[in-house]
Amino acid sequence: MTFTRPYFLLLLALPVILCFLEWILKGHPLVLPFDHGKQGRGKVLRVFVGIFNMTPALLLAVGIVLIAGPKQVAPPEEERVLTNTLFCLDVSGSMTSTFGGSTSRYDGAMEAIREFIDYREGDAFGLSFFGNEILHWTPVTKDTSAIKLSIPFMDPKSRNLPTWFGGTMIGRALLSCRDKMNEIKEGDKMIILLTDGSSADLSGGRETQIATKLRDDGIVVYVISVANYQINQQMQTIADITGGKAFAAGDSAALGAIFAHIDKMQVTKFKEAGLLTMDYFRPVAIAGLIVLSLHLLALFGIRYTPW
Repeated sequence: MTFTRPYFLLLLALPVILCFLEWILKGHPLVLPFDHGKQGRGKVLRVFVGIFNMTPALLLAVGIVLIAGPKQVAPPEEERVLTNTLFCLDVSGSMTSTFGGSTSRYDGAMEAIREFIDYREGDAFGLSFFGNEILHWTPVTKDTSAIKLSIPFMDPKSRNLPTWFGGTMIGRALLSCRDKMNEIKEGDKMIILLTDGSSADLSGGRETQIATKLRDDGIVVYVISVANYQINQQMQTIADITGGKAFAAGDSAALGAIFAHIDKMQVTKFKEAGLLTMDYFRPVAIAGLIVLSLHLLALFGIRYTPW
C-alpha cells in the first residue's frame, strides 16, 4: 500500500499519544462506601473499559489514514495498440465509371471506406486523394468525421475538381503517403490504396524500390483495384514486399467483402499497460466502521461513570 500524501501519516502520533495516556492516567479516584465488604480490583473490567475508551483516538487515526490517500497497485490491464490507416484514393476521371451497377467506382470506394472505419472503431484513419498530384485531405486521426463528409467535395464528376487530378501517378502518391505515415510515432502503419488503373511512374523496377522503402519504414500496403480486370503485377509486387495483399473488386459487394477480409488480416493487437495505482479506501473505511460501532456500543454503559 502507498499513499498520495504520506506526510499526513506523521499525525498518527496524536492518536498513539492519546491511547498511551488512556492506559497510564488514573483519572480522579472516587471513594465508595463499601463497608465490611471485600471488593475485587476489577482488572478485567478495566481492560475492557480502556479499550472502548480508546475508540475516539482510533477513529482519529482512521481519519488521518483516509486523508493520506491510501492506494494500491491495480491489476495489470491490456492496452490496445493503435493501427494507423491511411486511405489513398484515386480520383482520376476513370473513377466515374460504373461499378457493378448504378454507382460509380468513386462512390463505391468511399462507401466501403466508411464501413471499414466502423469495423475498426478505436483506430486512427486518414484520407488522401491522388491523380497526377496528391492532396492529403485529413491527417491520420481518431476523429473520422472529416472523412465521412468528404464525398461530395472530391467526386471526379464535380466540375470544381482541379484538372491536375486527371491522371494516375501511384508511385508519387505512395511516396507522399509514406512521408505522412513517418510523422506518426506510435502504433502500426497501414496504407490502403484504391485505384482503377496502372501507373507510368512504377515502370522500370520502380515499384520494387518504393515498396522496399515502405517496408523498411514498417508500412503495410493493401492494394485494391476497383476496375473490372485483374490486379496488375506492379501492384501485386508492392503488396507482397510490404507484407500486405492485392485484391480486385468488380462491384460494391466484392469491395465490402475485401475490406472485411483486410479487417480480419490486420488483427487488433494489445500490449500490457504500465503499472497503475488506484484508491484503496475500502479496508480503512471498514476498520473505521468497526471502531465507530464499538464506540457507539460503549456509550450504552461500557465506560467510566461521568461523575
